[in-house]
Amino acid sequence: MKIKPLFDKVVIEPIEAEERTKSGIILPTAAQEKQQLAKIIAVGPGGTVDGKEIEMQVKEGMKILYSKFSGNDFKIDGKEVTIIRQSDILAIVE
Repeated sequence: MKIKPLFDKVVIEPIEAEERTKSGIILPTAAQEKQQLAKIIAVGPGGTVDGKEIEMQVKEGMKILYSKFSGNDFKIDGKEVTIIRQSDILAIVE
């Protein structure tokens, strides 16, 4: 299924958190923090949102850091995805 977000929305796929520490200790799933690093899989067209013209600054395939409590989580075709607003993106990871 293809996802096409509206307006200033971005669909992201979280990048899995490390299961081991740098020293080699394996972390149980419950001890792992929700990762805030993700890959963009779809970008909305931008446009007028709340009376302001929004130009999209991100593209599909970019890796980003996003706000911890932002967006809505969904399961589509067995994949966990999150839909966030472009304004919830904190930085692009190069």
